[in-house]
Amino acid sequence: MPGEAGPQLRAWVEYYRDLGVRDFYRRGEAVGAAVQEIDAELPTYEPPTYGPPTYSAANPAIATEEERAAALHAIQDEIGDCTRCPLAYAGRKKIVFGDGSPAARLMFVGEGPGADEDAQGLPFVGKAGQLLNNMIAAMGLTRAEVYIANIVKCRPPGNRVPEPVEANTCSQFLVRQIDVVRPEVMVALGSTAATYLLGVKQSLSSLRGRWHSCRGAKLAVTYHPAFLLRDPRQKVEAWKDLQMVMAELGLKAPAKK
Repeated sequence: MPGEAGPQLRAWVEYYRDLGVRDFYRRGEAVGAAVQEIDAELPTYEPPTYGPPTYSAANPAIATEEERAAALHAIQDEIGDCTRCPLAYAGRKKIVFGDGSPAARLMFVGEGPGADEDAQGLPFVGKAGQLLNNMIAAMGLTRAEVYIANIVKCRPPGNRVPEPVEANTCSQFLVRQIDVVRPEVMVALGSTAATYLLGVKQSLSSLRGRWHSCRGAKLAVTYHPAFLLRDPRQKVEAWKDLQMVMAELGLKAPAKK
């Protein structure tokens, strides 16, 4: 199978075989009555919906940093060697769960792991990650003081945008991470992160520069560091977004040496 379609199709076939589906047919071919009946009974796919955060200010489910760290560990253990979506069969090396403080006031969410992240099992450790580290430092914080995660925890082949079934399957765990960390402010890095955190698909320009709400936190939208590496002219705009976040959190940029 030439091009990128071959590995992607192979991943889907392996995924369905793991679910116990062995027989396939091509669209337009004659299909047996039994298969037609099964097709007729299959529900139409719809993106999952998530209830409100599983905590309240009056009755927090998880209070201390140690309890939050343990809760995140439990989520990671539940994910295990995940085979819930086709990305498990598309050449993934490591599942990239998250990184940072379990009690962070600020959380960054990107799209998905790249090659460096897939190799190390940590989010944002490649060139885009180095830029994100610089952005965090410019805000007067360290990487250890924030929490970083992605919409999907496995690398999409060729760093492509995650398919909806992949993102919606994986985002249930991201939602639980958010509910455990309970950040005051979140930053969606790029349009894919914004789409799945907000549940709407809009242009990045229409989402930037104003506050949104996500799981009890204020959410700002800005450019993905990988995009900023391709178009450094937009770093000025990204800094405006980060300054809005800093003002909300009462942060001041460190003095220049």
